[in-house]
Amino acid sequence: MTSQSPLGLTIAGLDQHYGSAQVLRGIDLTLAPGACLAVLGRNGAGKTTLLRCVAGVLPATRGRIDLGDVAIAGEPPHRRARRGLAYVPQGREIFPDLTVRENMLAAARAHGEVRSGAIEEAVDLFPALRDLWSRNGGNLSGGQQQQLAIARALATRPRLLLLDEPTEGIQPSIVDAIERVIAGLRGRITVLLVEQYLDFALRLADAFLVLSRGSVVERGVIQEGTLDPQSRAEAKAALSRHIAI
Repeated sequence: MTSQSPLGLTIAGLDQHYGSAQVLRGIDLTLAPGACLAVLGRNGAGKTTLLRCVAGVLPATRGRIDLGDVAIAGEPPHRRARRGLAYVPQGREIFPDLTVRENMLAAARAHGEVRSGAIEEAVDLFPALRDLWSRNGGNLSGGQQQQLAIARALATRPRLLLLDEPTEGIQPSIVDAIERVIAGLRGRITVLLVEQYLDFALRLADAFLVLSRGSVVERGVIQEGTLDPQSRAEAKAALSRHIAI
């Protein structure tokens, strides 16, 4: 997939509140351009809130979010999208009354114009979508919707991709297809991945962190970007300290 150079992400001292309840507490992380960071933890740990703050869907109460060398914490979501950020939320949030084609066009226009070849490149990664081109999004299976949601994000040619639980409720063959696509983008797109399926996350990630009650409680590196036995054991041990696996 043709794109601009990937962008790094730096978060410093990030807090977020829902009313009087504090959901994120002093989150710090650095994600190098082209790397993949897996964010792990039990339900309610703050993982989705973290992605929503980075995407601009939720305002941060305090802290910095830098995309490359640009501070984006005060920018609305559409400005972040035009800087190269794409977000695939949990639950996909495709447009159910639009066709697959119309969903792809709507996303590609997030940059103000449809970039030449962008939709074709994204669909090439999920060729099953070609047979569904004129079908409404609401009539797709969960796995088909997830492929559409990711392809729709990639049609914007992102430099940072946020993925929230991309394997949730998806059949194994489509999980494998999604993994192949993300692995094939290694080095070309920066990925911040929230995922409950540990092996999937660690096969793709260069590093991981564990959230618990809105705070980072563990960090680790996947040696040389591969799921070698020692890396997997260390990651599993770190996660098991905070969630039964």
